[in-house]
Amino acid sequence: MGMVKSTNEGNITGFILLGFSDYPQLQTALFVVILILYLLTILGNTIIILISHLEPKLHTPMYFFLSHLSFLDLCFTSSVTPQLLVNLQDPMKTITYGGCMVQLYVSLALGSTECVLLAVMSYDRYVAICRPLHYALLMHPHLCMALTSLAWLSGVATTLVQSTLTLQLPLCGHHQVDHFICEVPVLIKLACVDTTFNEAELFVASILFLVVPISFILVSYGYITQAVLKIKSATGRKKVLGTCSSHVTVVVMFYGTIMFMYLQSAKSTYKDQGKFVSLFYTVVTPMLNPLIYTLRNKEVKEALRKVLGKILVIKFT
Repeated sequence: MGMVKSTNEGNITGFILLGFSDYPQLQTALFVVILILYLLTILGNTIIILISHLEPKLHTPMYFFLSHLSFLDLCFTSSVTPQLLVNLQDPMKTITYGGCMVQLYVSLALGSTECVLLAVMSYDRYVAICRPLHYALLMHPHLCMALTSLAWLSGVATTLVQSTLTLQLPLCGHHQVDHFICEVPVLIKLACVDTTFNEAELFVASILFLVVPISFILVSYGYITQAVLKIKSATGRKKVLGTCSSHVTVVVMFYGTIMFMYLQSAKSTYKDQGKFVSLFYTVVTPMLNPLIYTLRNKEVKEALRKVLGKILVIKFT
């Protein structure tokens, strides 16, 4: 496999994303599976966004946050999957320096935003279950917008810092990225200088965007669990758990995989496991999220049937 040309060590024109080159027998199958998952991701998340806006009963804070989560998932997977699909069919597996830079900034911003947004959604569930009489007062539209803006701004801020510091590392002519995506941990491995500072900064950012949000989520669900145990009615407990189970499932899938990638050392030798773990949170999880919320949420299913019914009526009248 040829190297991507560069004029000198500091002027890189592109990278080679090795991706799943070690598994040539799997690449065709991966292409088909990932393409199907990507199309399902677009369809599922678009449906969630549309019904959240078209169905008046879903004009609540919970579905406001859910529509933002679906939009995030759409953008996040779209920042990675098209290039991955191209490289699975391209023997050279190249990506321009500009393309790698855009992918790095955008995917990190969106992934970090989702970390914070999932924590915000847990707070919404806490207020709804533990303080139901004050829910409308506490979760008013201005606060929802402010919390969502905080999530987006924090994602942008962290990518401006982390991505910029990573791109300033000298790569000394080595442009083969042993991954399918331009991510901070894998790009740090290409540097030919001491990366202690970058690894420390990455670790601190991982604590802020992974450990702190998941700790907040655990505390929120600790209070929610206490509130559920006080409910005497089995039907009432089942209803409350139903509103939380979808969010808990999404949290476990997203944080479980992304923490494996970002809380290990940038020099970790788990390269193959890292590729498949990254594949899960960049391709699989964005597809599963709308499916989880649709299948495990009665309100979403009813809204979907209602919207589809209206579309069919309009079409045949």
